Amino acid sequence: MQAITWEDPFCGEGANCFRIGTDTEGNAYIAVAGQEDHPLTDTREALRTLIQDIKAGKADHLL
Repeated sequence: MQAITWEDPFCGEGANCFRIGTDTEGNAYIAVAGQEDHPLTDTREALRTLIQDIKAGKADHLL
């Protein structure tokens, strides 16, 4: 596995914290803070699309 550069945790109310990271091979990672050894992995483009879709409200029905 490539070395992952993790961003600071994004935390909601309480202890719901997630971290986003990238590596030099163009992969992106999302993990629960403190569980970075078990990340969800995809391409940076897929992560970009996910974030843009969330910002556009496409996941609001999940709330």
